[in-house]
Amino acid sequence: PGGAIMPVYDALYDYMDRINHVLVRHEQGASHAAEGYARTSGKVGVCMATSGPGATNLVTGIADAIIDCTPMVAITGQVASNLLGTDAFQETDIINITMPVTKWNYQVTDANEISEVLAKAFYIAKSGRPGPVLIDITKNAQLQLFDYKGYRQCSHIRSYRPEPIVRNEYIEQAAKLINDAIKPFVIFGQGVILGNAEKEFLAFIEKTGIPAAWTIMGMSAIPTDHPLGVGMLGMHGNYA
Repeated sequence: PGGAIMPVYDALYDYMDRINHVLVRHEQGASHAAEGYARTSGKVGVCMATSGPGATNLVTGIADAIIDCTPMVAITGQVASNLLGTDAFQETDIINITMPVTKWNYQVTDANEISEVLAKAFYIAKSGRPGPVLIDITKNAQLQLFDYKGYRQCSHIRSYRPEPIVRNEYIEQAAKLINDAIKPFVIFGQGVILGNAEKEFLAFIEKTGIPAAWTIMGMSAIPTDHPLGVGMLGMHGNYA
């Protein structure tokens, strides 16, 4: 906790009976802990940090989450909106810093936006290819009072298409490529696990008889002792 996120902590105090807050010793630990929670629970992990160095310390975990497709919402405090861009105490442009390693990020300067923005954040983080989202909230927005009309879960954003359109002709083209392959070989990753497609994938390789290798994140999608499994590939994988 730090000065720029303290109003959020003041509000959280009133919900101690419903929210279990884990106080870490370093913000990087918070981002990795949120990742671990997301991977083991299947839910969206959440971490919070103050502005400036608190926010930048989250970046390693956020970058890891985008690479490993881990759903996470990072909430950061920020200096008051009238101080943005003035090199104020503990001000860093966390929006532009995290833009390359988030699915979406947004800076809240008006408290009226918070409910809708957080609903979008959780939807974007969990849907499609999962990943991290960062919400930066200026201190004036944290202190602002407004007429709260409740939280409505987000299930659609006009410009966001998380589910690919499956066309039969694409499947037929893929099947032809596989059937015509002289030495077919399957490399699979975490997408099989994230899509809950382990049974379908196993049926596919068993029907075709194609040998398969997994990435480090794809491990456990099929039994490691399966006769068509040839091990893990990559720097730490099967040399052959």
